[in-house]
Amino acid sequence: QVQFVESGGGLVQPGGSLRLSCAASVRTFRYANMGWYRQAPGKERELVASITAGFTQNYADSVKGRFTVSRDNYVNTMYLQMNSLKLEDTAVYYCNTNPSLGTTTWGQGTQVTVSS
Repeated sequence: QVQFVESGGGLVQPGGSLRLSCAASVRTFRYANMGWYRQAPGKERELVASITAGFTQNYADSVKGRFTVSRDNYVNTMYLQMNSLKLEDTAVYYCNTNPSLGTTTWGQGTQVTVSS
C-alpha cells in the first residue's frame, strides 16, 4: 500500500525558511521519480520541485533559486528546503511520485503559511 506522509510545515514570516519532509512507503522508492506539489486556496495543485531516481532536480520558475529538493533512499524520505519564502508560497504542500500515482495516493499534506 502506497502512503505519503508530509511534515514540517508551519507559519513563517516573509523571507523565512522551512524544511519539509516526505516519508514514502513506496517499496521501490529508490527507483521512483519524486515530486513536491502544492495547492493554494482556489487554485489547482501544481508541481513545484522534482527529483529523479538519478537525483536530477527540476523546479518551477516560481521557486527556482529558493527551494532545494533532496532525497535519502536509505530512509525512503524526500525533503524540500524552502528559503526566502514569499506570501505567494502559502499553500498545502504534498509529495508523490512524478507523475503521481493517482488520486487515491495523496496524503494529508502539510500547511505552509507565509504571513507577516
